[in-house]
Amino acid sequence: MLSIKNMSKNYGSTKALQNISFNIEKGSCFGLVGPNGAGKSTLIKIIVGIIQQYEGTITFGKSLGANQKQKIGYVPQEVCLEENVSALENLYFFGKMYRLTGKELHERADEVLSYIGLSDRKKDKVKTFSGGMKRRLNIGCALMKEPELIMMDEPTVGIDPQSRQYILNMMNEMKQENRTIIYSSHYIEEVEKICDDIAFIDHGKIIEHNNMDVLLKKHAIPSVYFSGDRCSKYIQEIEHLGTITEHKKGYILTTRNPMQAMEKILQLSKKNSVVLDQFELLQPKLEDVFFTLTGSELRA
Repeated sequence: MLSIKNMSKNYGSTKALQNISFNIEKGSCFGLVGPNGAGKSTLIKIIVGIIQQYEGTITFGKSLGANQKQKIGYVPQEVCLEENVSALENLYFFGKMYRLTGKELHERADEVLSYIGLSDRKKDKVKTFSGGMKRRLNIGCALMKEPELIMMDEPTVGIDPQSRQYILNMMNEMKQENRTIIYSSHYIEEVEKICDDIAFIDHGKIIEHNNMDVLLKKHAIPSVYFSGDRCSKYIQEIEHLGTITEHKKGYILTTRNPMQAMEKILQLSKKNSVVLDQFELLQPKLEDVFFTLTGSELRA
């Protein structure tokens, strides 16, 4: 569907993108994960065609072909709506930009309103909408052209949990329709729910990209959490098993041998008459992988 090779983009002395390469398969959801300022928006704007001066190549698959721009939907990070008119009129405006007219325009607008869950508010002015409703309408405008490739740049920033979940459900529905999605976010929990392949980007560089399961298996290190009165008595005896950090009222032991560590903690607890209040194996997450690769947390 899409291939990026050796892409770089500079703004003066600032290197926004540095020699980026990856492929995206048709029908997949590709997560572009990184903090604000990492280069995600610049990359998306290049693919869409807003930024035209850059180094490297973009190759679109046969399904897009020569009319590729007509088959790409773009949802910008900023909400791009006219707030003094209705939701329906906003969709008509974007539909006309995509050369829809007459019956086709009206039918498509009604389909999109149903898809984004705003049919009952179609005649209301956008300025009366919540932030989440505006985000959904913003996505709807990009869907008016029935795109095969959909570019989502931080589509859930600043909205309530219910609207966020609605949008994530929409993404899963698009995947079932065999649409290809590039989903840019610094909300790692969203990416874990909907994306097939993931690329970590920071300071304009792709740090790592692969299938989510492969990333977790390759980079994530399991942890054991334990808490209880007087656990500190035997901390020094397990320091050689991994890295220990204090967490809440207990400790997290990060180790590549979690079963051995748990057995040792139980032995020492019994030996020292320590009753454990909480004792569990923590499953690694993508955020842990990002921290392992970059040495920093995802900053907002």
